Amino acid sequence: MLAAVALFALMDAGLKQLSAHYSPFQVASLRGAASLPLVLVWALATAGVAPLIRVRWSLHLLRGVLGVAMMAAFVYAVARLPLSTTYSIFFVAPLLITAMSVPFLGEKVGPRRWIAIAIGLVGVLVLLRPTGEGLISISAVMVLLAAVMYAISAITVRILARTDSTQSMMVWLMAMIAGGAGVLALPDWTPIRDSDWWLIAGVGIAGALGQYAITEAFRLGEASLIAPLEYTALVWGVLLDLTLWGVLPDAITWVGAAIIVASGLYLLRRERVHVEAEHP
Repeated sequence: MLAAVALFALMDAGLKQLSAHYSPFQVASLRGAASLPLVLVWALATAGVAPLIRVRWSLHLLRGVLGVAMMAAFVYAVARLPLSTTYSIFFVAPLLITAMSVPFLGEKVGPRRWIAIAIGLVGVLVLLRPTGEGLISISAVMVLLAAVMYAISAITVRILARTDSTQSMMVWLMAMIAGGAGVLALPDWTPIRDSDWWLIAGVGIAGALGQYAITEAFRLGEASLIAPLEYTALVWGVLLDLTLWGVLPDAITWVGAAIIVASGLYLLRRERVHVEAEHP
C-alpha cells in the first residue's frame, strides 16, 4: 500500500506538470492512454480475453463516465492547488463511500459513524474557505466533486466485483477515460511537445504500477489495517510541493486535513469493530 500511495503521488505530480500546458480533458485522456497498454498486457497475461468481454457493460459505462469527470475535475484542481491541499480535500472520499453504502449497498451505519462523517465534512468546509473571506474556491469544489465521483465509482466496483474480474474493471476504465476524455478534448487539443513524452510515459507507468500495487495490497492484506496507509499521501504531497514548487500547506490546510483524517481513521476503526462483532 505504501508503494501504491507513493506511485500515485508521483503520477499526480506528473499530471500537475502536464496541466500547465494542456486542458484537463486532454491530460485525463493522456493519463488513460498512457496506462492502458500496460494494464491490457497484464490483464491478458493473467486472465485472458474472455473475462474482458463478458462484463456488465452498463455499469462499466457508468464507471467510464464517472472516471472521465473525476479525472478532469481532479486535473483542473491540481493545476491550481498544492498537492497537499488537493489530497486533504480528497480524503473525504472514504467518508462519502461509507455514507453511500447505506442507500446503494444496503449496509448499516451506526450513529457513531454518522457523527464521524459529519465531523469530516466540517473539515471539508474548513478547507473550502482557505482565505477566510467567505469565498469558496472553485478549485477546491472541483476536488470535492472528484471525490464524490470517486466514491460513486467505488460503490459500482463493489457491485461489479460480484460478477466481473478486476482485470476487466481496470482495462475498461482506462480505455473509457482515454477515449471519452479524448473526444471531449478534441476542440482544444494541443499538440504534444517533444519534451513532454517522457512525462506522459512516467504518468502511465506510475499509474499502472500504482493500480496493481493497491489491488495486491487489498487482496493480500486486511482492508481495515491497510486503508489508513492511504493517508500517507499527504506526506508525499507536502514533500513534492516543497521540492518541485517550493510551497508548504498553510495552517488552515493542516487543521482541515487533521479533522478529515481523524474522522476517516475513526470510521476505519469502527468498521473493524463492526466486522469483528459479526464474525467473532
